[in-house]
Amino acid sequence: MNPSEAVKTTKGIIDLNYALISGKPEEERDWKTWRSLHAPGARLIPIEGESRIARVMSPDEWIASRTPLLRKMSFYEYETDREELQYGRLAQVWSRYIATSEPGGEPIRRGANSIQLWNDGTRWWILSVAWDAVEALNV
Repeated sequence: MNPSEAVKTTKGIIDLNYALISGKPEEERDWKTWRSLHAPGARLIPIEGESRIARVMSPDEWIASRTPLLRKMSFYEYETDREELQYGRLAQVWSRYIATSEPGGEPIRRGANSIQLWNDGTRWWILSVAWDAVEALNV
């Protein structure tokens, strides 16, 4: 997927986001392109841990927190359905997803991403993503 084409639509940028974090452990992720999807100051907010705390991270903090895991196991994430609202240059997308350990494999996790995007007049940017993995299967 061509990044300059993907950022022209909310669907394209979200699909590319999922594709860039997916792969086998020996496949180095294209973090430069992944970072370029996010607006300056973007925030990633997983709801995680035993206490289900919202942890606020920058894209670089997220990369540092997830890279060790992605180097140990195959991980693929796919959007299963979405709800989108747009007002002016702002979009809110509820993107439900599954994660698998192989392409087309059995889900190991299901969750929902609340994604806020902004269009600067030339392209879409991810402003923030908050998510909860509501089900963890085999993890």
